[in-house]
Amino acid sequence: MNHLKIAILDMYNGHQNEGMRCIKMLVGQFLSQEGIKGNYEIFDVRKENQIPDLSYDIYISSGGPGNPLREGHAWESPYYQFIDSIFDYNNHNEEKKYLFLICHSFQMVSHHLGFGEVTKRRSTSFGVMPIHKEFEGDSEPLFTELPDPFYAVDSRDYQLIQPNWQKINQFGAKLLCLEKIRPHIDLERAIMAIRFSDEVFGTQFHPEADSEGMSRYFKTEEKKKAVIDNYGEEKYYEMIDRLDDPDKIMLTESVIIPTFLKNAAENLLGVAV
Repeated sequence: MNHLKIAILDMYNGHQNEGMRCIKMLVGQFLSQEGIKGNYEIFDVRKENQIPDLSYDIYISSGGPGNPLREGHAWESPYYQFIDSIFDYNNHNEEKKYLFLICHSFQMVSHHLGFGEVTKRRSTSFGVMPIHKEFEGDSEPLFTELPDPFYAVDSRDYQLIQPNWQKINQFGAKLLCLEKIRPHIDLERAIMAIRFSDEVFGTQFHPEADSEGMSRYFKTEEKKKAVIDNYGEEKYYEMIDRLDDPDKIMLTESVIIPTFLKNAAENLLGVAV
């Protein structure tokens, strides 16, 4: 193989978002590296019922709004069939398919595999939050260059909790990190990342978020007002400070997805990237 094919699954259902811009930017930067030939295509899963086939080498399934549990939409069964086909393909073929799952996609797949309970949060988790390495997180290759805790953009109304260890262990998956420590709140901390297999990885946070774009987005008067109205002025300025900190979002964005793409490409192409 000397040409990589990458599929980006857009799960935003037509909603305005920063996630797709960030994913396309990271993939574009990766493909522009010297020695890497390839292209990417976008599949609008929820709005247009577009699902990629297995001719691609690397897949990234985005975050998105709404309920990650089944609601009977036409795209749901094809999406889960696609997910199952990735794992089945990798179980029966020497050359693998690589998949990264972000937030909404992570919740859907974790629930589909029975890895835990996906429930609605009492309140939206929103902002730049600390993520704490747990269990296998210290030895996770995608987290090697990140401190403990590291920081990431968190934006979700749902959460994955109550891990089903029997199913997780049977599958050979690894739980890697949990959400911020809240000693004053008697609630279970959500699972924030899982290595599903050597080729499939997922996070409940947004590792694609870039500080420059997010800062620009949230400094518009409309978004600033919306955040302050919903979460308060203190939360807003805390988030802006953390977005501008090079040891927080900038670091996370520069490490997790680029390392995933690099490792996948080296295994697929058989050369150092």
